[in-house]
Amino acid sequence: MTNTQKEVLQFIKEQDVRFVRLVFCDIFGHMKNLSISEDELDRAFATGISFDASAVKGFLQVDESDLLLFPDPSTLAILPWRPAQGRVVRLFCSIRRPDGTPFEGDGRSLLQDKVREAELSGYKFGVGPECEFYLFKMAEDGKPTFTPLDYGTYLDVAPLDKGENVRRDISLTLQQMGFYTERSHHETGPGQNEIDFKYSSALEAADNFITFKSVVKTIADRSGLFASFLPKPLQNESGSGLHINLSLTYEGSPAQHLEEAMTEGILRRIREITLFLNPLVNSYERLGACEAPRHVGWGRANRSLLIRIPQTSGEYRRIEVRSPDPACNPYLAITLLMSAALEGVKDKLKASEEYLGDAYQKLGGEVLPSNLGEAIELAEQSSFVREVVPQRLLKFFLEAKKAEWAKFEASSDKALESRLSSFFTT
Repeated sequence: MTNTQKEVLQFIKEQDVRFVRLVFCDIFGHMKNLSISEDELDRAFATGISFDASAVKGFLQVDESDLLLFPDPSTLAILPWRPAQGRVVRLFCSIRRPDGTPFEGDGRSLLQDKVREAELSGYKFGVGPECEFYLFKMAEDGKPTFTPLDYGTYLDVAPLDKGENVRRDISLTLQQMGFYTERSHHETGPGQNEIDFKYSSALEAADNFITFKSVVKTIADRSGLFASFLPKPLQNESGSGLHINLSLTYEGSPAQHLEEAMTEGILRRIREITLFLNPLVNSYERLGACEAPRHVGWGRANRSLLIRIPQTSGEYRRIEVRSPDPACNPYLAITLLMSAALEGVKDKLKASEEYLGDAYQKLGGEVLPSNLGEAIELAEQSSFVREVVPQRLLKFFLEAKKAEWAKFEASSDKALESRLSSFFTT
């Protein structure tokens, strides 16, 4: 991976790069970008490239609309689907105000700050996402349908699995971008697939997830398909999760003795932060069925629980948080999970009783919010969320989610509204 501005500029000169896409995300985790010519990149590194932030939902008002993008040279990647001559590359960016101060709506900078804070105390997180998604057929007019690509099930092979070529193309494209996957397979639902990422740092994992969604949608579209990361696109089938694996080292050594404190820290705050892990009305149709947890608890090798501790050892030792879904903003989600885990370590929390058996049958005890409205209320009342999430970002995020919930509550066909409201953008 290229690491310095000088190396990036030299690479661009040698590889016939003509355009540079400066990438960032809005507060909901939706990818945005603007393209500059290669001879503008030096200026971008030095003084930033301005854009109209009032046109990005949740950023700024029209009377204070200027923000600047500063590219991160360590994130350079070629876009392999663009022409080999006159190449296009991509760089993730931090967002700053004209006076040079960080913009409080920039989730990527927020995660960077949390990583630095942890490292100053000797802690370093490893993060490995596992992402599920659906592939749907397109109608003759080019619009997506709810007809799945195939009717395969878990770990099926061709001809039942018709997504293997698409998954292969996705993995090869990501590899060309310097992003390696560990495994891929057909999931339980018809047309449902899963691709797992290699472990990386927290920031790289969040960047990789944004890259991953973009590549999946691009490759699917080039194959005449529509890729959906909606948590529950088909009512009677499995939902799509974003399982987040977390490991922790202290001063460079595995910190397995802190595993229970980390787990309990997340369980203590999970209800308050669920809005950011499961941000859509549709998210709550997934929770509580088909290996998507609802009860707040932990266990070993038990996929019905919110946190699973796989039966692995050494460098593969980790905890798996199973409630998040692919509609989340990964920068906010990972920041909040890390913050909760570190709080548990700081407070030296002891492990609660491990749950044995099928948690879907469990009655009583703490459960996740049952709908978006309840999740909004819990987040709004949380002092922990207010400590972690900047006030301005939190205000706009809550306002947007309240509007989504009000629209859903007013709809006459709630089942259809839940699926359609974010189908095309998620």
